[in-house]
Amino acid sequence: MRSVVKEEVSRYAAILLGSLLFCAGLNLFIVPVGLYNGGTVGIAQIIRTLLAQKIELPSGFDIAGILNFILNIPLLILAYTKIGKQFFIRTVYSVLTQTILFSIIPIPVNPILGERLAACLIGGIMAGAGVGVTLRAGGSGGGVDVLGVYLTKTRKNFSVGKLTLLFNSVVYGICALVFSLPVAIYSIIYCAAYSVMADRVHLQQINITAIIFTKKARLYDVITREMRRGTTYWKATGGYTDTDTYVVVSVISKYEIPMLRHLLNQEDPNAFVIINEGPQIIGNYEVRL
Repeated sequence: MRSVVKEEVSRYAAILLGSLLFCAGLNLFIVPVGLYNGGTVGIAQIIRTLLAQKIELPSGFDIAGILNFILNIPLLILAYTKIGKQFFIRTVYSVLTQTILFSIIPIPVNPILGERLAACLIGGIMAGAGVGVTLRAGGSGGGVDVLGVYLTKTRKNFSVGKLTLLFNSVVYGICALVFSLPVAIYSIIYCAAYSVMADRVHLQQINITAIIFTKKARLYDVITREMRRGTTYWKATGGYTDTDTYVVVSVISKYEIPMLRHLLNQEDPNAFVIINEGPQIIGNYEVRL
């Protein structure tokens, strides 16, 4: 029980760190040079800029975080009703910490890096690392990710990445029309740096083969049901013990290893597991972004 609590505390600490890196990357490097994030955060930033042209906004903090939280309310309801309570709680925590950090991290009056390209790269590295840390901890920054996860569950061969690409195309199209083409282009460069860094930290594109030796006959069914990954299993005989055992083989993403480890700790702590990284895969394998 203590180890489970410790693991959850570590997850929430990692999500907080991820939110801090994400918000710092935006507020310190991207916002001062007039660029925009993708997703609902980008929409919130665009609304904030347009409001600032019409009315005087409170000074001392960026209302984009509050606007982003408002935009996330229907998506959080979707997460609670359709995806799962644990995912919902972590997403709420992530969105709340982002809202607070967006509001309290000061935006420099004069850009730290006056050159937009340099700001794109540094801001993208920081923000992307933050998102990667959050995803690796089993959380989500809300926004399009929530809708993408839901559609992944309900539609075959759908990924969060596809929806994010489509949504960001709309966001940066708006930037080009409302502001200027250079703003949209540099924002896209930032988004590219951000995405590459998030992939490197999240590790979702690194696949592994898990070969599990267990005494539990129905372990394959638990993995298939809980992780939504296909398995192949067969009955074997232990060479040392000369007793019946079961071999279960599955291909999963590297970031799903903690989930597999958690399942094995619950179902069969004595299971023996062999992990092989980077197999070449041909056929029907769902890549989850």
